[in-house]
Amino acid sequence: MHAAAVVDGVVVVHGERTLTDLDHSRLIRLAGHRLPPVLDDLLAQADITSSRTVRADVVTMYSRVELLDVHTRRRQVVTLCYPQDAEPAAGFISVLSPVGISLLGLREGDVARWQTPHGEECAAVIECIQFQPEASGDYHT
Repeated sequence: MHAAAVVDGVVVVHGERTLTDLDHSRLIRLAGHRLPPVLDDLLAQADITSSRTVRADVVTMYSRVELLDVHTRRRQVVTLCYPQDAEPAAGFISVLSPVGISLLGLREGDVARWQTPHGEECAAVIECIQFQPEASGDYHT
């Protein structure tokens, strides 16, 4: 059984995340952005694997994922990105946002959980990963 906690609006379940070594090192270098404590914890607790061996069903940076809201049944496609590329209206979600942190390192079929700034509980099933850079042979993005 994994320990779960709500930190900065994100439900974190330790030991359930997989990050590539490249994503891990780049996220650590975002320190100038004062990483949310929950992301610091995720970086410390995640399983780290090579970009070449990460499973294709894992959400990595710049993965495009289809989400199904568990409450409204609304579908949405988002791309997980670094803060400088975030454009929420266009579906580019920063890894520093509660939604972004909740997606990072999960797999297809997992439920991402987070809270809005107003305290509303949100949850979405990762229905599919439409694109993952590593699965397409891009080990440097």
